[in-house]
Amino acid sequence: MAKKKDKDTTGSGTITLNKRARHEYHFEERIEAGLALQGWELKAIRAGRANIGDAYAVVLQGELFLIGSQITPLIQASTHVVANDRRTRKLLLHRHEIDRLTGRIQRDGYTLVPTALYWKGNKVKAEIALARGKQQHDKRDASKERDWNREKQRAMRRHNRDA
Repeated sequence: MAKKKDKDTTGSGTITLNKRARHEYHFEERIEAGLALQGWELKAIRAGRANIGDAYAVVLQGELFLIGSQITPLIQASTHVVANDRRTRKLLLHRHEIDRLTGRIQRDGYTLVPTALYWKGNKVKAEIALARGKQQHDKRDASKERDWNREKQRAMRRHNRDA
């Protein structure tokens, strides 16, 4: 009996994260969305040239778009393709998901923030979070709690090492 071939693992994993978004927003819900890309963009993403630090998602005419994400083109990009590294890219979701998100954004004052780009099989997916902005005091509280948890872990490690 022949062995089954393992799936190709070179296309799995996280491409890029938006770490600043965790500091700036409270996340209510996370949604996985497909991303409509051009060929040169996929090649650049495979080379690790994607950045979503300044990106945000917006609903325009009933469709969802990712604005402000940067995919720097490779030097070897084709000469007949005009590569715009910050072009608006379409996010692919079902109609009912877009309608539900539109309602939450308009009624409840949420915003859509991309938190990650990752591979799922051979496709690029974007993780979009339905988020509400943090106040300054919330950011300080989160920082204090993170520092306290870190200090607590150090103390536990020291205690376990000595025992």
